[in-house]
Amino acid sequence: MAVPGQVMLREISEIPRMLGDIANAMSSNQSVKNLLRDRNFDSVIILARGTSDNAGHYLKYLLETQLGLPVGLASPSAATMYPTSFKYQNCLLIAISQSGQSTDLLTFAKAAQVGGGYLLSITNDENSPLAKLSDLHLSIFAGPELAVPATKSYVGQLMVSYLLTMAWANKSPDVDSIINAASSIVDDQSDYKSFAKHLDITKPIYVLGRGFSYPNAKEFALKLQETCLIPVQGMSSSDFLHGPIASLNSEAQVVFIASEHLPKESFGEAPQRVRNVTGKVLWIGNPAVTSNEDVLLKTAHTPSELTASISDAVAFQKITHELATSNGLNPDSPEGLSKVTITR
Repeated sequence: MAVPGQVMLREISEIPRMLGDIANAMSSNQSVKNLLRDRNFDSVIILARGTSDNAGHYLKYLLETQLGLPVGLASPSAATMYPTSFKYQNCLLIAISQSGQSTDLLTFAKAAQVGGGYLLSITNDENSPLAKLSDLHLSIFAGPELAVPATKSYVGQLMVSYLLTMAWANKSPDVDSIINAASSIVDDQSDYKSFAKHLDITKPIYVLGRGFSYPNAKEFALKLQETCLIPVQGMSSSDFLHGPIASLNSEAQVVFIASEHLPKESFGEAPQRVRNVTGKVLWIGNPAVTSNEDVLLKTAHTPSELTASISDAVAFQKITHELATSNGLNPDSPEGLSKVTITR
């Protein structure tokens, strides 16, 4: 009989290998390097759902901060529910999908192409309908991902996004530091178990991020929802202060994703306001400011906030696995979910 969570943990362990494969493929892909030079794009739209949408938020931050391009997030229903004619001349549409099969993404992508858009896709299946539809396809080389919660495919999407942007910005990527950090997190057998013991799935959980850590906050919350079968709020700390903080009570657990090199005052007054209600906050990453009552899981060192966000994703995936299995749940196949979600 299979051990609950065994598949998810094995797939997390495959992430360093996958990162190397992505780096090797991207380094020799001249079409990627030349795309922005050869095409006069003046805007980018990112098309994705679920976990891939969280990776899309990371790509959005990358393109905005490194290239200065205006970047938007697509609303697939604009094409599936309404008779819309898109005007996508000089627009780069980047579609991110693990399976490349979802009907709404395909419908939107086709409509954007008809409107003059250029379609670049990032998937785990080069033979998927989305990959075949694309003007340019990039693989994440994750190989078969059997556990329902996306782990290696999410990290692969982050890595492709990072290398894509670095190529367009004419900057040298720091591949080795990402792979080394991911490997050290995969090999750690104790810190993640200890951190997971501080989380009680019977009590409210909030996950907060800011800047490049915001996508990981959303994704960690989603992973907890999928594997532990509980409602979890994932959002930016700024949005949290704009209303949801009113729902905080003394039993709540608030996790801040604070990737290394995140600007010191990024979270502003949010951590202290949480402490005033709950007595402490929990941190994943390398925060600039903590208190003695706080719980800290310090993640592996990398040289920039951009790279830390990739390896930090491995850290919260290991926490998710530990929390689910320690509570008698099987994160490999959570009740009510399937691996490929087809939406229209």
